[in-house]
Amino acid sequence: MEQRRHASLTGVTDVLSFDEETIVADTVEGALVFRGRDLHITKLDLDRGELNVDGEFTGVSYEDSVPFKSGLFGRIFR
Repeated sequence: MEQRRHASLTGVTDVLSFDEETIVADTVEGALVFRGRDLHITKLDLDRGELNVDGEFTGVSYEDSVPFKSGLFGRIFR
């Protein structure tokens, strides 16, 4: 991560959801959640497991369960 404005990740297996305030990426270590403002995926290469994200980060955390699976999508895709 560089100055809370750019992040480069490896080990990414999928991007589960994204918008300008939240990006949820599935990684080999679990779901990684970026929170912030004006978030944008600038590079995604699932064959190499690479993800680059730009924006103003307010939080980054690993989640045991994927946040959106507990809502409407969770009930639909069980």
